[in-house]
Amino acid sequence: MSEHGTWRRVSREGRRFLRGRTRTLRRLALWSLLESAHTFLGGYAVARALDDGFLAGRTGTGIGWLAVAGVGALLGALALRGVFGGLADLVEPLRDGLVRRSVRQAIGLAVSDPARASRAGDSGAVSRLTQQTEMARDSFAGLVLIARSFVFTALGALLGLAALAPVLLVLVLPALLLGTAAFLATLRPMARVQRAALDADEALSGRTGELAAGLRDVVACGGGASAGAGIELLIAEQERLTGRLARWTALRTLALGVAGRLPVVVLLAGTPWLLGRGVSAGAVAGALTYLVQSLLPALDALMTAVGAAGTRLLVVLDRFCDPEAAPRPHPEPLAVDPGPVSGPPAPPAPTSPAVELRRVHFAYGPRAHPVIDDLDLVVRPGEHLAVVGPSGIGKSTLTALIAGLLPPGGGTVRVAGAPACGAPGRAAPGYGPDVRRTLLPQQAYVFTGTVHENLTHLCPGPVSRGEVERATAVLGADALVARLGGPDAVVDPGRLTPGERQHLALAAAYLSPAPLLLLDEATCHLDPRAEERAERALAERPGTLVVVAHRISSAVRADRVLVLDGTRAVCGTHAELPARSPLYRDLVGLWNAQG
Repeated sequence: MSEHGTWRRVSREGRRFLRGRTRTLRRLALWSLLESAHTFLGGYAVARALDDGFLAGRTGTGIGWLAVAGVGALLGALALRGVFGGLADLVEPLRDGLVRRSVRQAIGLAVSDPARASRAGDSGAVSRLTQQTEMARDSFAGLVLIARSFVFTALGALLGLAALAPVLLVLVLPALLLGTAAFLATLRPMARVQRAALDADEALSGRTGELAAGLRDVVACGGGASAGAGIELLIAEQERLTGRLARWTALRTLALGVAGRLPVVVLLAGTPWLLGRGVSAGAVAGALTYLVQSLLPALDALMTAVGAAGTRLLVVLDRFCDPEAAPRPHPEPLAVDPGPVSGPPAPPAPTSPAVELRRVHFAYGPRAHPVIDDLDLVVRPGEHLAVVGPSGIGKSTLTALIAGLLPPGGGTVRVAGAPACGAPGRAAPGYGPDVRRTLLPQQAYVFTGTVHENLTHLCPGPVSRGEVERATAVLGADALVARLGGPDAVVDPGRLTPGERQHLALAAAYLSPAPLLLLDEATCHLDPRAEERAERALAERPGTLVVVAHRISSAVRADRVLVLDGTRAVCGTHAELPARSPLYRDLVGLWNAQG
């Protein structure tokens, strides 16, 4: 909607809100009249104390008028106390109404357009319900307090100047109006910039949340550069908008200087002219008191509040007034960008092992006990290896080393003949997934996007609908895809169970061209039948499969089993290992007892 429409919409809603609270507004106005009296007495009493008292040789009279000014100060304190009492009756209903409206908007969008609500995510609604409602409440309270103070302070000061000598207004008002006009000219541009900054903040919050939820998967798939690019663009946009805000703030400061300092300069420079036209010294001193102690501080506070809290309040209220503005969708769903590729990756040379570890050592710190110590392991192309051992023994660390997420502290880790932590298998230098391997952790990564996008984001090129359908049928995920609404349906990760997320991630791994799949308990949320079907399908897929097993059935299905026991590793078939490894014998007995 246009900027003019924004102001008109917010203004209409604001008038509707205030019309329902006329009693509270009248009470605030009555208390504020005392503030006008305090301002009037402040300057007028100083003028009379000089002209009728001290300059006339009547010290008692002068002291009496200063006492009147002191009574005015007490009236101002009393007025401020009453104002704060009525302010809560105006501010709290605004906050409550915004909270109710935010909830209605989120529920209404979810009911009327679930797909859009899913794409938009929850961050915009949460931001309105928490941060933006409190921002509106605080900004509105400060604005009401300061605007009311300025209006009634200005009323008292201008009446006082007119009472002392009407010609004083001729000198003071032009400078005040000039500075005020310059200040008002900055309001709408600043509101536009702040609105854009709020959009960027919501988008950055949503994108950061998506990235954090799938960080491990993004790194494992080599998508850090592409995933981080979106974050960098949003941060750069915030930086640009911050610079624009700083420039407009500088212009606003200049306007404040004109409105807040120029009237004093004009009054002092015009003092000889005023005295020559019969204006008394006391009247000039009273006028200076009005400017320095009352009018200019109130104007400065008003301009600061309107320039900051006022434009911020306008932007935030527009979010609540405009149903189309809530929630605003973030940029395109976070997904691993495969990057430009010219064709499928070349298969590894027949003589290169799929995975090769030589004298590998790893510890989480220079003085920490090693998790992996002097490990040698060779996994042949096409082999199915299961990794077993107690919790915390190093199974996930081993998969992270093979995936290149962790560099070994000693020894070498090679995948398809190349260093695991290098980048020779990437689709493009520093960009796109590593086509040599795919890692699926226990917490499966599913992003906000279509089912088809979630199933094919590990593929460097386009994938046909038929290939996707065959993959989901083989994995047993076709019923899940149908229940979600088909390949073109939008997935909301928060609405999926852990098992459903794992099923989608397993189907994506099946479609991946990577010749090495690493499953770090990636089937732990599936029932045994679904797990067996998935593991058999992935084992029959061309390539090598390494599975961190959590059931005996996974070890039985594997070609070989690697047992990690903290002191030494033993590798062999399921039939051989009970005789060679006491730990494996104990694990088999425990698994059989549980099964």
